[in-house]
Amino acid sequence: MSVAQEEPELVHVVGIGADGAAGLSRHARTVVNSADVLFGSARQLDLVPDAPGHRVVWPSPLLPALPGLLAEHADRSICVLASGDPMFYGIGATLVTLLGPDRVRVVPHPSSLSLACARMGWPVQDTAVVSLVGRPVELLHTRVQPGNRLLVLSADGSTPRAVAALLRERGFGPSSMTVLSDLGSEQEDRIDATADDWDRPVAPALNVIAVECRAAAGTRPLPTTPGLPDDAFEHDGQLTKREVRAVTLARLAPAPRQLLWDVGAGAGSIAIEWMRSDPSCRAIAIEHREDRSQRIVANASALGVPGLQVVTGAAPRALDGLEQPDAVFVGGGGTAPGALEACWAALRPGGRLVVNAVTLELEALVADWQRRVGGDLVRISVERAAPIGGFTGWRPARPVTQWVVDKR
Repeated sequence: MSVAQEEPELVHVVGIGADGAAGLSRHARTVVNSADVLFGSARQLDLVPDAPGHRVVWPSPLLPALPGLLAEHADRSICVLASGDPMFYGIGATLVTLLGPDRVRVVPHPSSLSLACARMGWPVQDTAVVSLVGRPVELLHTRVQPGNRLLVLSADGSTPRAVAALLRERGFGPSSMTVLSDLGSEQEDRIDATADDWDRPVAPALNVIAVECRAAAGTRPLPTTPGLPDDAFEHDGQLTKREVRAVTLARLAPAPRQLLWDVGAGAGSIAIEWMRSDPSCRAIAIEHREDRSQRIVANASALGVPGLQVVTGAAPRALDGLEQPDAVFVGGGGTAPGALEACWAALRPGGRLVVNAVTLELEALVADWQRRVGGDLVRISVERAAPIGGFTGWRPARPVTQWVVDKR
């Protein structure tokens, strides 16, 4: 005779604003006051001084300790306090991932995004959000475009100064910056300036920044489509050129949350443009030369994708142990023994392999692979107008043989 197992207690996650318990709905107050255990930061717990539950202040770092803390109190009713909406860059999403949606109940409060847009008169759906909490300021690069409205979640009081500096560096000094601090509290305040005029070393620690992007006269914004100018990258000549790069990205067909291997990455241009296509796209650049690896890191930071992973080493050995890719681009090192075999074996079913060949040796190799596993072979030729004496003629670049194949 089997004994039914007792269902584990639900974990409630309650969003709370800077106005504390006074701003909670009746349901949220009931959840907070009936919990045996309250989790939260010291600041969040201080916002509900009358709640009777046992209080646990989050340790630092939190994520490694979270499973153990929840297990320790698994037989008691738990309420987790979160700032604003727990599912907006908050602990709610982390707990759902850890415990599953059936174990977590979320009671949201207006998020900093909602409050900031209300203060600015901006439609929420037309406002891009970038979190710099624990993230590098360079993430803003891809979002800085004329007319864009950005809401930047600050790490601390020094973030507005860093944002203003990045905007000036990009030629967007005329952009308006509104720093909204302590939203929803009695101490709520705002500071209005342009990036050019921002001169405060620090702002109040709890702040968000509303930015309306405006370019200075003569500024050439980088396009959002594949095919950045070649001079957007630091390189030593080992670079997939603009026109070929645009075609290559079109054939790789990046999709949200997918992972690319850029093998023989050179300047990292393919991996960088893959990641710029969507904030959730990821890439690993594999490059055997240390100087080029360092250049890839610099390019990724300058072009708004500082999360690009760079592996220094030669294929196929450098591919061992890497996360399985959804797409693979081979721009260099394709003739190394076992390199294409390793890329093909690692590729997920349904994934895509693109190889650009500029040498006869690699061209012969991909032609053999194409006969065996199929795919498309395309020859790409580009010519640029250049002076010939006192006249103008066409100067051809090296043709590229491109092999594209889907793994079934």
